[in-house]
Amino acid sequence: MPGVRENLDRLRVGDTITLVHDEGLLRALTRRISETEVLTVRRGDDGFAAEVLETPLEIRQSFAHGTIESSLFVSARAAGISPEIILKLANDIFGWDIDFALDIRTGDEFSVVYEQKYRDGTYIGDGRVLAAAFTNNGKTHRAIYFESADKAIADYFAPDGRSMRRQFLRAPLDFTRISSNFNPRRRHPILNTIRAHKGVDYAAPTGTVIKAAGDGRVDFVGTKGGYGRVVILEHGGGISTLYGHMSRFANGLHRGQRVKQGTTIGYVGSTGAATGPHLHYEYRVNGIHKNPRTVPLPDAAPIPEAYRAEFQGHTDQVLALLDRAADTAVAAVPSKDRHVP
Repeated sequence: MPGVRENLDRLRVGDTITLVHDEGLLRALTRRISETEVLTVRRGDDGFAAEVLETPLEIRQSFAHGTIESSLFVSARAAGISPEIILKLANDIFGWDIDFALDIRTGDEFSVVYEQKYRDGTYIGDGRVLAAAFTNNGKTHRAIYFESADKAIADYFAPDGRSMRRQFLRAPLDFTRISSNFNPRRRHPILNTIRAHKGVDYAAPTGTVIKAAGDGRVDFVGTKGGYGRVVILEHGGGISTLYGHMSRFANGLHRGQRVKQGTTIGYVGSTGAATGPHLHYEYRVNGIHKNPRTVPLPDAAPIPEAYRAEFQGHTDQVLALLDRAADTAVAAVPSKDRHVP
């Protein structure tokens, strides 16, 4: 059967292969090759025969609501939300609007509607976030997942059709703290002189992944004075970003290369004039430095007009679920007896 060897060669940590044997003679072998498929190989009179068995999933909608008391992670876990869903909320949905390391306040609230996956009545993991709301410092942000019937669009949008994404990430890495903010009058920690700090320093362990803040082209990759190992990206529209003090660059990164938002371009270090491991990040518009934490970021494309009616119909349904989540601690209900093939 085509693909049998490949499905047995590609083993991952945690995979299980079940063997049935009789006095050392292999009779059968089974291995799960996807969430919905199991490969079975059996010995017969004419040799081995293989088949792929379908094991469909049941998708249930789950609702959760919580209030921040110390951190999003602690409060969301108390509301029964898995770490995977928490990361989606912070990174994939609200990360462009809310700085979850610095902006979270006690009393902030969140509601979320998301999928849970079951097989034969047993919970096996979480799926997609369908809708979410986050109230931060009195301002409520709402997001809806929309996938068009023709599959051409699949992303998170605000109820008015605005994309939840921006053309740039607010912070291009997972950082521990801001060690030095944008400051035109900062005293340099090594030179002990007043010198403008034209970016933001994000403290993080050596080796932490640094991501491209937006789609662009590599303009420079190499060593540049006090910046140490540095990458500069050009994004068009007069916008460029700089990433300094790297320990090393991503393999194969070179000048002229096109990169997408979120692509790994290097790793945190302390090269150049640095007192410890951190990323020095600059955001420039027509050569003028802007504060990366506060500069208005260009929106990604909104819902195209051709999909507006379909989006609006979907939005009305999902917002009703989100309102329900706001009044629900944790609940799980079956969806319309549908299966994922």
